[in-house]
Amino acid sequence: MSIKKVLISQPKPTSERSPYFDIASKYNVDIDFRPFIKVEALSSKEFRQQKISILDYSAIVFTSRHAIDHFFHLSEELRVNITEDLKYFCVSEAIALYIQKYVQYRKRKIFFGATGKFEDLKSVILKHPKETYFTPMSDVHNNEVFDFMEKNKLKHSEGVMYRTVSTTFDDSEPFDYDMLVFFTPSGINSLLKNFPNFDQKNTKIGCFGPQTAKAILEAGLRLDMEAPTPQAPSITVALEQFIKSNNK
Repeated sequence: MSIKKVLISQPKPTSERSPYFDIASKYNVDIDFRPFIKVEALSSKEFRQQKISILDYSAIVFTSRHAIDHFFHLSEELRVNITEDLKYFCVSEAIALYIQKYVQYRKRKIFFGATGKFEDLKSVILKHPKETYFTPMSDVHNNEVFDFMEKNKLKHSEGVMYRTVSTTFDDSEPFDYDMLVFFTPSGINSLLKNFPNFDQKNTKIGCFGPQTAKAILEAGLRLDMEAPTPQAPSITVALEQFIKSNNK
């Protein structure tokens, strides 16, 4: 079955140069953008219930831009004065640069990994064993950071600062896609919550990341496309290859 209509479970790109638009034009495919999940901040009251004092920590581990946003917003709401000697450890340079939204970058001690994966940040953290680390997390997260800190006997804590919730599809919204593309396990949960009787049939499902792939298979769904791979390092490359192959 050829692919004519695709749903990308992320917000619409703000740049007109997005590869998604090139794919849509090149292969005459309709691509819609509709997040299945959204991120909400915890209230200061909810965060206080975790009995975490941000000022007890000398280093913060950031795994996403969401973590940065909610860390600084909650700190402001809690009236925490972030000192200039606080160190930041980020999984990628892009996330590290995002800190500029809240503080003067050149005055801060900021470290980051080269690949965007936490695995690459581990060696950087191990060079600073005397720090006391805090990791802002979503209510839905894996234990990769926690397990690494425990294994290496580093002083650390994790705190939930934001939550992931499902968005709701209105009954009047058409859901007639040939292909669905997901980026998080929460997106799969949202699909099944919105459409409890979802029958995949000929609908193709693609995803980015091994955890999302695992969630798709555990939900009893068929995984038709996965990224990253050596041949398709990004979701857009994988999508173009898949559409080109299916629409011959």
